[in-house]
Amino acid sequence: MLNLANKKILVTGGNGFLGKNVVRHLLAHGVPQENIFAPHTAELDLRKWDDCVKAVAGRDVVIHLAAVVGGIGANREHPGKFFYENLMMGVQLMEAARLAKTEKFTAVGTICAYPKFTPVPFKEDDLWNGYPEETNAPYGLAKKMLLVQAQAYRQEYGMNAIYLLPVNLYGPEDNFDPKSSHVIPALVKKVFDAKQANAPFIEAWGTGSASREFLYVEDAAEGIVLATEQYDKADPVNLGSGTEITIKDLTELICKLMEYKGGIHWDPTKPDGQPRRMLDVSRAEHEFGFRAKTDFEEGLRRTINWYAANAAKH
Repeated sequence: MLNLANKKILVTGGNGFLGKNVVRHLLAHGVPQENIFAPHTAELDLRKWDDCVKAVAGRDVVIHLAAVVGGIGANREHPGKFFYENLMMGVQLMEAARLAKTEKFTAVGTICAYPKFTPVPFKEDDLWNGYPEETNAPYGLAKKMLLVQAQAYRQEYGMNAIYLLPVNLYGPEDNFDPKSSHVIPALVKKVFDAKQANAPFIEAWGTGSASREFLYVEDAAEGIVLATEQYDKADPVNLGSGTEITIKDLTELICKLMEYKGGIHWDPTKPDGQPRRMLDVSRAEHEFGFRAKTDFEEGLRRTINWYAANAAKH
């Protein structure tokens, strides 16, 4: 077990939605604030080799969360950007960390790395059994290359690099920008705006038949920190809640929790994305004792309440 309390830790993406929560969990695990380095993009651009070298200098542990991400719309508009920038950030950072003899590298991948038609629940051993869903394949594959790199570096250099696969995250402080947000914040904003405008209905993408699994962001942060402390194997590990909900049921639940009485108009000309998503989460529990704690409705309420209190800023 790695005692993080006396380690100097780089958290890339540490000022983002997940990153802020990971930093809080590190502090709660006894890591002093001065030992955590979470640079802004304006300080260090991880697409540039020299900045990757600066980022890892003097760091014992790297937790790589930084990513160029978005929902289905953003993935369709920017497949080249999402592939190149995510690949270059991760590959260069891990190489820089290897050269700097970093003790531990935690690469945080994505559920989008799984094949489009993966049997449910998704098991880590299914990861290579097909091509990802087309709309987010460039992003998913760029992040998946970090698993290949981590395993290759472990084999050749003995590098302690691990790879985690978190499912869709949600919670307070999420990205609510409709151009790039994921499904829960996008729906919360739509329903909030519709209520404000007394709109008779909201427009929702697709048919509502696709299913998703969601993990509360604080739970995800806890899983990442536990894995960084305790996990040291080549095999990838899912991080999720092990529950599944259709987009239709999710939309109706958000409308109910927000007391929106209008209708829902589905737009089947828009893509549903991957047909189903739910993870087998047994490996994380077995290897480092991680289980998601937050009840889904409770997590949604906290997310909705945060957005309602901060909507004027968004």
